[in-house]
Amino acid sequence: MKITSKGRYAVLAMVDIAKFGENTPCNLSHVSVRQNISLSYLEQIFNDLKKAKLVKSQKGPGGGYRLNKESSEIRILDIFNAIDEQIKTTGCGNNPKSSCSGTGQKCLTHNFWENLEGVIGNYLNSVYLSDLTAGYSISDERRVISE
Repeated sequence: MKITSKGRYAVLAMVDIAKFGENTPCNLSHVSVRQNISLSYLEQIFNDLKKAKLVKSQKGPGGGYRLNKESSEIRILDIFNAIDEQIKTTGCGNNPKSSCSGTGQKCLTHNFWENLEGVIGNYLNSVYLSDLTAGYSISDERRVISE
């Protein structure tokens, strides 16, 4: 199983918005610099997050993105779902070309991997954005841009 850079960056950027955009919209160019993420990649990610109504945008001077809900209401799984990040631990399937054995049958360890997938999904569903922002301090290894 691998979490893509899109998944990691989406969570990281949402934590950034939760911390730095509490009272004012966050400009994605600032998030880009603070978190060392390509601005164009962030724009793609935030289009998906906006469609899922996890963030809202404000246009014009002083505009940017802010959370559409309280950080205590946004689960990490919500973020993954918004960007279509798949939590897949099995290579098995009904298509013979995509199954582990190449026969279309489940491999011997399929149930183990499927159970692990469920545990990971449950964990991501139990962690809120606010959990990741708790304990944050300016001394953390983040660059802060004076706005």
